[in-house]
Amino acid sequence: MRVAAFKVGGADRYDPYKTFMFRVMWDGAYVAGLSKMGPLKRTTTPVVHRDGADPARERKSPGVTKYDAVTLERGVTLDVEFEKWANLVHSLNNPQSLTGFRKDLIVDIFNEAGQKVISYKLNRCWVSEFQGLPQLDAANAAVAIETIKIELESWERDVAWVAPAET
Repeated sequence: MRVAAFKVGGADRYDPYKTFMFRVMWDGAYVAGLSKMGPLKRTTTPVVHRDGADPARERKSPGVTKYDAVTLERGVTLDVEFEKWANLVHSLNNPQSLTGFRKDLIVDIFNEAGQKVISYKLNRCWVSEFQGLPQLDAANAAVAIETIKIELESWERDVAWVAPAET
């Protein structure tokens, strides 16, 4: 029995891409030390209606599409980019300043050779939740993780990106 191959850049690929080979970019630079990203998920609400000529059956049409928030996690370091972005939405010094608080993000997926193969754009993102430190526990030797939860208006795959040929 032959396993179906995926055609990628002119080469056959039998394995799906790994989830640990990714990078997230904002403001033209990759986010330092990012270790985890939540899923890209969208849901379209069905609108149920009935046709008077066919009262025994209900019809469904697409309604409003909702894009779920995405969580980004990384180990706590001296880099303050998560906090600086979160502070644009909520600042103790100037709570009314919302200039530049939205960013477009790029999510790049890489193959085992380190070549970019898939790219997504997340549109009009802003930070709705920021966790600067996790619960601290002297009896646990875990890495301290900081987290931001971003709201977004949409996401789309960059279909113009062509995956390189795999050898």
